[in-house]
Amino acid sequence: MASLSTLTKKGTALFLAYDQGLEHGPSEFNDANVDPRFIIHIAKEGKYTAMIFQKGIAEKYQKEIRLSKIPLIIKLNGKTNLVKGEPISRQLCSVNEALKLGAKAVGYTIYLGSQHESRMFNEFEQIEEEAHAKKIPVIAWIYPRGKAVEHKPLGELMTYAARTGLELGADIVKLQYNGSLKDLKWAVKSAGRTALVLSGGPKTDETSFLSVVKDAKAAGCLGVAVGRNIWKSSDPISLSKKVWNNLQ
Repeated sequence: MASLSTLTKKGTALFLAYDQGLEHGPSEFNDANVDPRFIIHIAKEGKYTAMIFQKGIAEKYQKEIRLSKIPLIIKLNGKTNLVKGEPISRQLCSVNEALKLGAKAVGYTIYLGSQHESRMFNEFEQIEEEAHAKKIPVIAWIYPRGKAVEHKPLGELMTYAARTGLELGADIVKLQYNGSLKDLKWAVKSAGRTALVLSGGPKTDETSFLSVVKDAKAAGCLGVAVGRNIWKSSDPISLSKKVWNNLQ
């Protein structure tokens, strides 16, 4: 298993995610956070253990990323929210390209339950083999999606996602939290030696957001991967400090 030490601080992960521009479109942004340099500034001042970009931003803002000294995670696949139907997210960047751009880890989204999950499994396996040969960690965003999972209990799906990550050999799985600490503790156990980080999710009030962070710590997760709740905040640096206080 690849070492996670480059992505953590004292065994805890706090990732700043900024792949939403492709996944959700420009409606997520305002005049400040539309600029990737603003996100890099938050990552540096907020003492994040890594930041997550698609390859285009990693390429165009190489200088600023390098100077920040914050480890880079490149998301290797992606899709827009414009195409409907059973979800699939295909590879857009190779492991070698990510390494040339300075990535310390790579990530890939799998839509568990989609009719296309086997194609994503296959791509993930190839990515994982290449990344582990280069001794860098692989993070799997595992999100249950599609008609097959519409009426299944959220706790069951969260645990299934965690276990899938272990079975596929992911070093870290990024999960969407269902709000039940009991379910999350079972998901952590089900993931075995695969570490879990919780998604920050859509922008919500500060109390609700920090509650997710506290539960991540209480359940034994490696940490959290947050985006909109930080960079859409009126004071991202102050909120980042509160997140750290709840993770330690």
